[in-house]
Amino acid sequence: MSELLTPEALSALLQVIFIDLVLAGDNAIVIGLAAAGLPKDQRNKAILIGIMAATVLRIGFAAATTQLLQIVGLLLAGGVLLLWVCWKMWRELQASQGQEVEVAEALEGRDINLDGEIAAGAPRKTFAQATWLIVVADVSMSLDNVLAVAGAARDHLAVMVFGLALSIAMMGLAATYIARLLQRYRWIAYAGLAIILYVALEMIYRGSHEVLAHLNF
Repeated sequence: MSELLTPEALSALLQVIFIDLVLAGDNAIVIGLAAAGLPKDQRNKAILIGIMAATVLRIGFAAATTQLLQIVGLLLAGGVLLLWVCWKMWRELQASQGQEVEVAEALEGRDINLDGEIAAGAPRKTFAQATWLIVVADVSMSLDNVLAVAGAARDHLAVMVFGLALSIAMMGLAATYIARLLQRYRWIAYAGLAIILYVALEMIYRGSHEVLAHLNF
């Protein structure tokens, strides 16, 4: 417990909490966008499937990633992958600004703009198409979340375990609420994006030194 009270561990813990908050909400927003073009009964089912799949995937990736990052070179590769995640998040934040109403209506299941329909502006799709989009997004974003938490926690095992457990809990219990929070307060998403960018650059820096030390050996 005392290792969590050091300045380095507390800094890592705050980064991990912010990363979990932003990525859980971002994952839920993507699920809402994918499900927005479905009829009400199918939309609720697709959102539930998406959140359950993301929760299970986070558990699986958490079990594997903590071991994989011990392999020389994978820390560097993980940092490069997180850079791509930052770019992807930036594009999603820009794209979703014009779709805020559709996302909110899909997640909350109510007609917010009083146009007589829920997510009327979203493109129509079949249940199979929406489910496929959600599963693909869940795989990518669950891996992103686990990598970002592992990178931010650095050598603090307790912080990493806490962060991964918090990520799973947020996705399973509060994802739609967090998504609405991010839709309302966009600055939280941008602040989280900045933290993930910092983690990615630090992982690349540490991973490069790790690879160079191994090659020189």
